[in-house]
Amino acid sequence: MSDRIYLVLLGAPGAGKGTQAQLLEEKLGIPQVSTGEIFRYNLKNQTELGQLAQSYYDKGELVPDEVTIRMVEARLAQEDAAQGAILDGFPRNLIQAQALDEMTAAHGGIDVVPMFQLEDDVVTLRITGRRVCRNCDRVYHLTFNPPRGENCDSCGGALYQRNDDKPETVQNRLYVYYKQTSPLIGYYFAKGLLEVVDGAKSIAEMQEQLLKRLASRNIEAAKSAVSA
Repeated sequence: MSDRIYLVLLGAPGAGKGTQAQLLEEKLGIPQVSTGEIFRYNLKNQTELGQLAQSYYDKGELVPDEVTIRMVEARLAQEDAAQGAILDGFPRNLIQAQALDEMTAAHGGIDVVPMFQLEDDVVTLRITGRRVCRNCDRVYHLTFNPPRGENCDSCGGALYQRNDDKPETVQNRLYVYYKQTSPLIGYYFAKGLLEVVDGAKSIAEMQEQLLKRLASRNIEAAKSAVSA
């Protein structure tokens, strides 16, 4: 019996996972947990895991799955994740997915895996228009979800374009996604957890789809949000 809510958001870069995770965080009362945020926190605060990750960066090597898994496990053990979490950017491969199953098994495991479907040309448009707050990491889009002014609506922080959101890097990001992450689609489909969401819809329409799919799986917080 599940006593926590664990969601895994799947989809290509730019498919809307980050924006929808932020909205779900507000609706469901559980935190968005993104690997980007976790890595930045550990590196900035020079934690033991952050220093270990930095040692791989310094050598120009990829951070091993073991280190990433330990970072996520530590994040899920924090107080604000006592009721569950919305995982964005993790897992990225089958090794990480199996580790996440082990982490969450005592609390009923993963509840549902929304997968955002979107054509590659639309993904490219979305990625290159994305901007992120330097202070709170809130995500905006110059076309689809612009800030009211030049800075972040939430904290007033400066907005910037991440290096991996620049046009020259988009094709490589899509290649990496299809190579490493797409096998997770089959993994979660086989478990009966996959819910396909039309990523071409508006932000509000996607959120409505998500909440209805979650409510259909008896997630009480989603039921309340839909009825509201």
